[in-house]
Amino acid sequence: MRRQLQSRLEERIDQFVDGEGSDKFQRKNELLQNRNGEIVKIEGTGQIQSIEKIENGSKVDYHLHLKYLIKQKDMMHIEEEIETREAFFYKDQLVSDDEVAVDYSHLIEPEINFREQEDERVSYQYDRLKAVQYAEKWWNSYNPAYKKFEVDCTNFISQCLHAGEAPMRGYPKRGTGWWMRNNNWSYSWSVANSLRLYLPASKTGLRANEVGSPDELKLGDVICYDFEGDGRYNHNTIVTSKDAFGMPLVNAHTYNSRLRYWNYEDSTAYTPNIKYKFFTIVDDE
Repeated sequence: MRRQLQSRLEERIDQFVDGEGSDKFQRKNELLQNRNGEIVKIEGTGQIQSIEKIENGSKVDYHLHLKYLIKQKDMMHIEEEIETREAFFYKDQLVSDDEVAVDYSHLIEPEINFREQEDERVSYQYDRLKAVQYAEKWWNSYNPAYKKFEVDCTNFISQCLHAGEAPMRGYPKRGTGWWMRNNNWSYSWSVANSLRLYLPASKTGLRANEVGSPDELKLGDVICYDFEGDGRYNHNTIVTSKDAFGMPLVNAHTYNSRLRYWNYEDSTAYTPNIKYKFFTIVDDE
């Protein structure tokens, strides 16, 4: 049965890439045209995650891996993204196929004032190349050395920062510092809004300065997203490249993506009320 459903999904993905997903791709192309770019080619592959038998049919959860060959001015790059989708088959015929939205509503952590923290000074120099290399290696997979979260974006960014030799500190208090150890972790390690609060407040170890615009960011820097504009930030990404105009391209988890344009206007989570924070990591020497 799995093989038969996989075959049906491949037919569906071919249809999606060739035309049925035209609204999504048209929107993405329009945004690219505003930046003197265009999608040259799209490829899609699907991987079944689970199959649940229902009356006279099946519910299939799968990942759709999309690759876009993008040309902008005289530069080309491949952007990638993973959609989590849910398909229903009735008597082996596809009856629905929809993207599954991420639920950020449960990501509420206690109010924490990181500015009240005191800790020993931990000198380090941020290795941006190592951070980016880690982000490229693990953008669509999960390092078994770390716990995996259902909403994994901040955990992934923390791993990238630590790969860049940013030192952990604050263990074992979850509301203090930035750390993961012994299957436990600080709020700032795993929760988007906590990391957004922690980065500019930290006075030692991992710390960052807020800048006013994305073009001021360097590779290995962090962007925080408040999709609803309600003051609670719910997503983080890491800068892994720049486009032809020097604007950030980012990698991320949860909606796993690689070399995505920084502003997320092509995302289903995007709203006109979106707010951003731009943080450049600073050395502590």
